[in-house]
Amino acid sequence: MAKIAIALGGNALGNDPKSEKEAVLLPAKQIVKLIKKGHDVIIGHGNGPQVGVIYNAFNKANAVDSTIPLMPFAESVAMSEGYIGYHIEVALANELKNANINKNVICVLTQTLVDKDDKAFSNPTKPVGVTYKTLKEAIEMSDEGSKFVEIPTKGFRKVVPSPKPINFLSIETIKNLFYKKELVIVGGGGGIPTIVDENGNYRGVDGVIDKDYVMSKIADLVDADILVILTNVDNVFVNFNKPNQKCLGKVTVSELEKYIVEKQFSAGSMLPKVEAAINFVKSGKNKKAIIAKLENLSSAIDEKSGTIIMKG
Repeated sequence: MAKIAIALGGNALGNDPKSEKEAVLLPAKQIVKLIKKGHDVIIGHGNGPQVGVIYNAFNKANAVDSTIPLMPFAESVAMSEGYIGYHIEVALANELKNANINKNVICVLTQTLVDKDDKAFSNPTKPVGVTYKTLKEAIEMSDEGSKFVEIPTKGFRKVVPSPKPINFLSIETIKNLFYKKELVIVGGGGGIPTIVDENGNYRGVDGVIDKDYVMSKIADLVDADILVILTNVDNVFVNFNKPNQKCLGKVTVSELEKYIVEKQFSAGSMLPKVEAAINFVKSGKNKKAIIAKLENLSSAIDEKSGTIIMKG
């Protein structure tokens, strides 16, 4: 049996608490199927729409009532980790109970360590929050230290960096829980971006860390055998949406690296998934990564669907 790390996309989890509670039922069923087969599973998830909802809600509330504070982005990430993790935790606990499996489900609020000198901090590119008509309004309505980009004909929007993950404050706890065969939810939304400041203290900062890079790193650190990145397409494709489109079934790292040089994968969607998969496969012997559709999780593990990535 295998140790499997799974990355769930935030966009697949709904846009509000009600739809999210329904959306998490499918991955919960799929994951418990794997547990029934004897696999050990650790789960990470995105927070794409959800963290924006939280951040925007505080901004809009502050505009109406100044006694309601503006919420720093790191705290917004923490809030999204908490409530998405809670929904996944409940769905998994119910599925385990229905399957008569005695296993605990634990959500670990994850602080992701990043380098304070990461080049991403000097070039923030990830837009978050609402669009303001003027820069003055954007500054007044955002938390201290925010940076903004002008969107032609629309206005100004806060942007945050996307630094690369280095490690995790709670990694030893995560390892211990996983090795005890508990079902662990970690790295929500890429985790809370955390630096070691000039005084040697940990401090949360603005940022969005790609959840696929994070789960690739966690999968390596817990010595998982398989990394599964679940998305909304059946496979990775080259020449996507062109007459000569090609579906990738089993593929080697060297083949994917060649396709990256050819710019076959979009930076905003498939490229981070492919790079995260490559990083994991390269991290040790006999490692395998899979990029597949959520509904096909079980068959992807059996190599009957999805894109299977091997060292070659």
